[in-house]
Amino acid sequence: MSKMSLRKLFRDSDKQLLFLTIIFFAIGLLSIVNASSRVAVVNYDYSLYYYFYKQLVFICIGLCLSVFILKIDTKNYKVLVPFLFILMIALNLWALTSREVGGSNNWIDLKFMKIQPSEMSKLVMIAFVAVLFEKYYRKLRTLNIPHYEMIGKIIIVGITFPILVILQKDLGTAFILLIIFGVLFLFSPIMKIDKLRSIVFLGALAVLAVFIVIQRDGNPLNDARMSRFSSFTDPCGNYENGGGYQVCNGYIAINNGGFSGLGIGKSKQKYSYIPEPHTDSAFAILAEENGVIRIVFVFILYIWLIYRILDISSKASTLRGRYICLGIATYIFTHIFVNMGGILGLIPLTGVPLPFFSYGGSFAISLLAALSMVQRVCIETKNQKIKVK
Repeated sequence: MSKMSLRKLFRDSDKQLLFLTIIFFAIGLLSIVNASSRVAVVNYDYSLYYYFYKQLVFICIGLCLSVFILKIDTKNYKVLVPFLFILMIALNLWALTSREVGGSNNWIDLKFMKIQPSEMSKLVMIAFVAVLFEKYYRKLRTLNIPHYEMIGKIIIVGITFPILVILQKDLGTAFILLIIFGVLFLFSPIMKIDKLRSIVFLGALAVLAVFIVIQRDGNPLNDARMSRFSSFTDPCGNYENGGGYQVCNGYIAINNGGFSGLGIGKSKQKYSYIPEPHTDSAFAILAEENGVIRIVFVFILYIWLIYRILDISSKASTLRGRYICLGIATYIFTHIFVNMGGILGLIPLTGVPLPFFSYGGSFAISLLAALSMVQRVCIETKNQKIKVK
């Protein structure tokens, strides 16, 4: 545990990233209370600000966790992360036994709150892979010694959570986990020939696994998921059978917004047309009320955020710091792409939250934890003179 005071931690943090974090969460909270107002009052007979207050509580929990993360030196991750890896495996297995929600078994109901262990698993995977890259860096770059055992450990860490999440039937989260690991693996210190062999091996293993599952259980995709795949190219053409209902109404919301938007609180699609508009479809409501001109501003803020994280990655004083930041930049970007891509019909729609704007406790806490990890890397870089070449 670092002995640095909060004042020194603040002084050495990246002020641009801190500013963006505050701005995003502030705008996101306003967006959530606006998008959820009708659902809270009409569907559940809650207060108008029910989801706003719940999200605020989750953000406060995330802030407490953030202070803890900021005080932990990343060199301690080599001891801490293996323990968290085992804990996340146990929690994901527990989630498998839970009641199915939205077609997936990926939630744990703790009575006072629900948690989604697959969200925090993304950060644990990123940190563990980064630690392994640093630990084996010299050996992985050394010729004439076997690398199979080291690469095998890295691959096991990288694919354990995607496999568990696939078993939970949460294909969107599994896809994000695989993309994060794939990017880390491609930019890893592993030599090109070893990367190629590993990719071929994993590809063959994946094909074999899919074949076995189909032979044993039939099509692993249920009717709802199949309808998403079959209708994303023409969602409005499949409107009546429900396959493109959410995407088509998303199109209507974006079209209604036009260039300047309908105005804050004046969305029409949040009134029973788009299901749960404060979660997966938050972007559609945002576009309808704010229009293209303000949505462009949101895109600029996203680009600025990811650029700052990648810049901190490039200047990191440790290899683990570089890969932690790269993984988190990929994590945020992939969430943005999968959510917006689904709403815009570029890819099949999946239940993936939009960073900062979608309601969700586990995701909000994980997002704050991720940004705190990046800030910790920045703080360590400013306090270390020796740079990694």
